[in-house]
Amino acid sequence: MLRNKKILLGVCGSIAAYKTAFLIRQFIKEGAEVKVVMTTSASSFISPLTLSTLSKNPILTEFEKNEQGEWNNHVELGLWADVMVVAPMSANTLGKFANGICDNLLCAVYLSAKCPVFVAPAMDLDMFEHPTTQQNLYKLISFGNHIVDAEFGELASGLEGKGRMAEPEHIVTAIKDYFSAKGKFSGKKILITAGPTQEAIDPVRYISNHSTGKMGYELAKAAVSMGAEVILVSGPSFLEKPSGLTLIKVTSAKEMFQVVEKNFINADIVILSAAVADYAPKSVSDKKIKKKEEEFTIELTKTIDIAKETGKIKRDGQITVGFALETDQELENAKGKLKSKNLDLIVMNSLNDTGAGFGHDTNKITLLDKDNNVRHFELKSKKEVALDILEAILDYSKTSTSVKWI
Repeated sequence: MLRNKKILLGVCGSIAAYKTAFLIRQFIKEGAEVKVVMTTSASSFISPLTLSTLSKNPILTEFEKNEQGEWNNHVELGLWADVMVVAPMSANTLGKFANGICDNLLCAVYLSAKCPVFVAPAMDLDMFEHPTTQQNLYKLISFGNHIVDAEFGELASGLEGKGRMAEPEHIVTAIKDYFSAKGKFSGKKILITAGPTQEAIDPVRYISNHSTGKMGYELAKAAVSMGAEVILVSGPSFLEKPSGLTLIKVTSAKEMFQVVEKNFINADIVILSAAVADYAPKSVSDKKIKKKEEEFTIELTKTIDIAKETGKIKRDGQITVGFALETDQELENAKGKLKSKNLDLIVMNSLNDTGAGFGHDTNKITLLDKDNNVRHFELKSKKEVALDILEAILDYSKTSTSVKWI
């Protein structure tokens, strides 16, 4: 997967910098071409000569002239690379990347890079767990960067905990997985719903739920990275539009159904992850309702069941995936929805599981398919969960007798 790939390796000032020698050797062994950009402080931890010898390329540190009298061009470096890897990523450089600070060559190259960027943080336990560090990591993820998460173990301070840079083989595996995933859905059209719906009571009030849309947006980003043509139908959400897809914003369940119905027939895969309101006010006031009565009653009516209605018009070869957020009798309820809505797979999660459900950056899911297979997953980031779901769809497409397009 890495043969002939151009890898730009950024090295920051950290005791973990000694691991970059092993990392370069593994990249070279995989057939990649490696160029190295070091921060000034990184050279205190590992010799530039060592990395130059291993990479077979001169080491770049600052905006300086090379032996031919040419300036190091950060724009050209950013365009040259197929992937940029920063390992180790120090807390200092992490803060600069997250906030657009550009005071050295590595930061300038990062801001110029057009390729995927992977970072492997390395720092002491308390530094890694500090809210500022976690916020900066979240910022990088929100920018579309990839985090090769820090690992648990003995740290330079003598403490034991999370903060160790991922082992070189784990970094290489993460990058290989990224490139191997690309193209798995090439030529496929995927329709995804995300977020809540809002059902108006009057011009200023509505009925809704706590969904943020994070799970659906991560699914959309992962599908794009795997080569799919994606339409994302989103209820109200504060999340930024992912790149490389068509985003259609809606507000109510009725609006969402209309957009889904219009685009459903042309989709190879439909993933209904939106938390659609089950009920809506029967009548909507055109003026703000004044607070007068001690008790106030709103008459509600059922909204359109998008999964059930699309299940009626599903064509041969389509794969439809639903979601079930449960609080009791989880598996039984999920199995019932899988059958009644003519779904191929259903993603079940429970509000009884810590870190699962609305608002979290993590989720813990169980996947069920119409062939009665059940797979349980541990608590993971929603980004990882999205990849698990898409891989499960691929697995299902290869084994199900009703799907022929893989």
